[in-house]
Amino acid sequence: MKRKFKTVTVEQLAITGVEFQGKGVARHNGKVIFVEQAVPGDVVDVRLTKSKKDFAVGTITKFHQYSEERQQPFCEHFGICGGCKWQSLPYEKQLQYKHSFVVDAITKIGKLNEVPILPIISCEQQTYFRNKLEYTFSDSSWLTQEQLDSDEIFEQRNALGFHIPSRFDKVVHVEKCWLQNDLSNDIRNFVARYANENKLPFFNIRAQTGLLRNLIIRTATTGENMVVLVVKENDEVAIAGIMEQLKDNFPQITSLNYVVNSGANDMIHAFEVICYNGKPFIIEQLGNLKFKVGPKSFFQTNTLQAEKLYDIVLDFANLKGTENVYDLYTGIGSIALYAADKCKSVVAIEQITDAIEDAKVNAELNNIANCTFYVGDVKDMFNEDFYSKHGAPDIVITDPPRVGMHGDVVKTLLHMPVPKIVYVSCNPTTQARDLQLLSEKYTIEKIQPVDMFPQTYHIESVALLTLKK
Repeated sequence: MKRKFKTVTVEQLAITGVEFQGKGVARHNGKVIFVEQAVPGDVVDVRLTKSKKDFAVGTITKFHQYSEERQQPFCEHFGICGGCKWQSLPYEKQLQYKHSFVVDAITKIGKLNEVPILPIISCEQQTYFRNKLEYTFSDSSWLTQEQLDSDEIFEQRNALGFHIPSRFDKVVHVEKCWLQNDLSNDIRNFVARYANENKLPFFNIRAQTGLLRNLIIRTATTGENMVVLVVKENDEVAIAGIMEQLKDNFPQITSLNYVVNSGANDMIHAFEVICYNGKPFIIEQLGNLKFKVGPKSFFQTNTLQAEKLYDIVLDFANLKGTENVYDLYTGIGSIALYAADKCKSVVAIEQITDAIEDAKVNAELNNIANCTFYVGDVKDMFNEDFYSKHGAPDIVITDPPRVGMHGDVVKTLLHMPVPKIVYVSCNPTTQARDLQLLSEKYTIEKIQPVDMFPQTYHIESVALLTLKK
C-alpha cells in the first residue's frame, strides 16, 4: 500500500535564491526547499507537497515579509493559469537571474570557469510577444479560493483559457492574456461569448464529451492572422455558425480554419484541417525571409527575438560564403534558411517529418536552392557515411531539444571534429553538460544568453566552439 504523504508546514522560511525552473530556494534543517511563486527576500510559511531526503517542494500558505524585489503583477490571472510565473519580478531582475542560471550551469555543471559569458540580450517587447497561443474549452472551469469562499452558486462553469498547472482536467477562463495582441483577446472572448449564448457544449476531457475543444490563434509580423477552431465532432451547423460569425466580425483573420479531432488528446496532427475562409496559411517574416506557416507548422513563437537569436548564430559562425554547413536538429529549417545566402551549402537533419516538409516549402518560397533537408534522428544519421556523402562540414550548427545532444552525436563531434560549432540551447544545464564533454577537443570561446520569453524563467544561450590546435 502506498504511504500517504503527511502534510507538513514550515514556518517563517526565508527565501534566499531562485533555481533554474523559477522556484524560490530556501534551506531548512539541512534540506533544500523549492517554493512555488516565491522570490528572494520573501519570508513565508510553506506547506510541503513533496519531501525527499535532501530536498522538498512546497507552496506558500502565508507571507510574513514581502521581498523588496517584488512588484505587482499586471495580469489578473497571475498565479492561477501557470504562465508568466515571473510577473512578480521587475524585468531587470528577471534578466539578472536568467544570466545567473547560465553562469551557474557553465561553471558548476560544465566546470568551465574560464569561458566568457556575455551580458544577456534582453527582449524589447516584454508583453504581446508570442505569435501562437492555444486555448482550451472546458465545462469545468477552475474556481479560485475567493470564489469557493463566496456564497455564489456556479451553475454554469464554461471556460475558454489555459490549463491549471498539474491539472489536465481544469481550465481557468481567461479574460485578457498579455502574451498575444488585443486582436487575439477579442477573438477568444467573442468565441466564448457566442458559444455560451448559443448553448454550444464545451468539452469535458474526463468524459470526452462536448463539441468545442480548442482555439488556436496565430499572429504574424506581416499583419496576417490565423484562427483554428478544434471540435470533437463534425456538427456542420454549429461549425458554420461560428465560422460565419468570425468571418463577418473579424476581417483581420486571413486564414480561418477548423479541425474535427475525434481523438483522446488535443494533438491535431493526425486530422485534416479544413480552410473555411481565406488562405490555408499565413506568411511570417524573419529577417529577409518569408515563411509559410500553416495550422500544424512548427515556428519560433517569438518572431522578433528569434531574429536577434539567429543574427547571433550568424555572427558566431562568421560565414565567408565558401563553407559547407551542417544544421543539426533543424526543426523547420529556419536557421538553415537564414544562413543559406552566406555559405556554399547547408545540410540539415530533423526527425519530425512535418517540420522538414515545412522547411522544403519555405526554401522554395525564398528561392533557396543550396539547402538539403533530411528526415531522421540526428544520432542515427550524423556519422561517417553522412560525412562521406555530403563532405566534411566546415561548421556545425546545432539546436537540440531541452534534453541536449544525444551522446552519440557528441561522440561523433569528438571522433570527427570540425573547425567550428555554434551550439544553440534552450536549457543551459544540458548545454553545459555537452560543452564539458566537447571541451576535450574544442575551446569554448564564448557564450551569449538571449531572453526569448519575458515573465518566465526560460532562457536561450548560444555557444561558440573552435577546434583546439
